[in-house]
Amino acid sequence: MKNDSKLRRCTWAVNDPLMRAYHDGEWGVPERDSRALWELLMLEGFQAGLSWQIILRKREAFRKAFKGFDPKKVAKFGEADIARLMQDEGIVRARAKIEATIAGAKIYLEMQKAGEDFSEFVWGMAGGKPVSSALSEAMSKEFKRRGFKFVGPVIVYAWMQAAGIANDHSVDCFRSKAVER
Repeated sequence: MKNDSKLRRCTWAVNDPLMRAYHDGEWGVPERDSRALWELLMLEGFQAGLSWQIILRKREAFRKAFKGFDPKKVAKFGEADIARLMQDEGIVRARAKIEATIAGAKIYLEMQKAGEDFSEFVWGMAGGKPVSSALSEAMSKEFKRRGFKFVGPVIVYAWMQAAGIANDHSVDCFRSKAVER
């Protein structure tokens, strides 16, 4: 994606090159891959109380620590893995968030085993296309009902924005129309 300073962007993406690249290439692009949606939801959970910039800078370390966010691998994590992750300076070392990610992998796999695709579940709640009104309350309640953690309405809405379920690019941002589907 162009890094052209003449392009209009959402204000949060203007000054930092990493945030600009994330904005221009990922943020708000409708994501349909179940595993990628799950990874993004887990990362949003780690962001709780922090900035997305911190998580984005640590994203590759998170991917390494959580075995590429492969739910089958993460679901098998035990106490030794939690201890290893608690020592990993490359990630956010919050035991509750680590445990929530492991539990989230198990829930993801339970859904899969029951024949429920994570992407179809999420996009089905959104009516199959990006939404402009908040579904975060409903999604948050449903995620919680299934046992996911760190999925309050604010986190879920940030995830919806990042995953392109809600298109919240500013109207004058060059990505606004590009991500509509």
